[in-house]
Amino acid sequence: MTESVLSRKGSGVLAPIGGLFLFAVATGYLMSILPLSVAGLSMPAEMAAWLASALYAGLLLGALCVEPLITRLGHRPALMLSLLVLSVTVAVMAALPHPLLWLAMRLLAGVATAGVFVVIESWLLLVEDERQRAGRLGLYMAALYGGNALGQLMINLLGVGGAWPLLVVMGLMLLAAVPPLLSRAGVVSPLGAECHSEPVSLRSISMPAVLGCVISGLVLGPLYGLMPVFLDQQESVADLTGVMMALVVLGGMAVQPLGSWMSARVGKTLLMALFSLAGVMAAVILVLASTPLEFGLGMLLLGASAFVLYPVAINQACEGRASAQIVRITQLMLISYSLGSVAGPLLVQAMAALAIGLLQYLGIVFLATSLYMLVSALRRAPALLEPPAGME
Repeated sequence: MTESVLSRKGSGVLAPIGGLFLFAVATGYLMSILPLSVAGLSMPAEMAAWLASALYAGLLLGALCVEPLITRLGHRPALMLSLLVLSVTVAVMAALPHPLLWLAMRLLAGVATAGVFVVIESWLLLVEDERQRAGRLGLYMAALYGGNALGQLMINLLGVGGAWPLLVVMGLMLLAAVPPLLSRAGVVSPLGAECHSEPVSLRSISMPAVLGCVISGLVLGPLYGLMPVFLDQQESVADLTGVMMALVVLGGMAVQPLGSWMSARVGKTLLMALFSLAGVMAAVILVLASTPLEFGLGMLLLGASAFVLYPVAINQACEGRASAQIVRITQLMLISYSLGSVAGPLLVQAMAALAIGLLQYLGIVFLATSLYMLVSALRRAPALLEPPAGME
């Protein structure tokens, strides 16, 4: 067994999870305050969609080039560098609120965010045991969603105007680098040639897994980038935007144990079909909602539907794979997610000309996904109820 493999097997999870949680708090807050601060800075209303798409375009660009960075530096230095770049982009935005500069900084932030995601996901998944991978992925999603929920609640505590919220975000980004910096157990050797010993292509990955990541981007891109603006325009919940966004994330966090439990008992493709159908129900509830309670219930169900697709899809993609392939697979899944995230906000903006709003868009995407996943699951019906490899 090589030294690098030994290093990965002995690596802990506290360093990446601790950094991820603080990163998630910062990004949850930032993703909500940016679209809400556009009008106050006399920027065009369309900037909300463009800022979201710029971030995800950077995420796509970063996903294409992050693997050599991990190979050369190792996981811990690559994570710290990504968080440092993110804090710099926020500092520039706080100092110079200009539309073109903000777009450039969000593009660069997307590149750095790709580094954070690929580093942490591959760091946690670089183990051979399928059950250990599932457990670590559940911990990853809990830290990500819990941090995002806390970040949404900061809207009501710290507000959205001025440079102060951005400075708080920058401070949280810098703090996120502290856990991996202090942890000796988190040192992971550069992957070197081993990472490339078993190349992986998208064609070798389950098509439902790839499409699950694309659909996750098509849903979460507009959800993060445009939902705060939509909620701010609803009279009954305009003062509860932060709370409603937190409910979305809490819904996604709460459903993770159920998703993990079900994925060990039914096929992951069928699971994505079922949760996509729940997403259709959430969109219908929100269209008909008129009170904060109805909006809250709809947002909880929407989060439960939207946030479960990516972990189920990436778990399906990594099923039965060797550790040497995990970094490449997580990179390809992030690329797929980023393609959907870039297109999502722009599709919502384009469909507005057809009188199709954000909620109707989400309902259409969820419905199409549910139908596709259901047909795909039925095609492999004999294996539908067989537990995944390593989960017997």
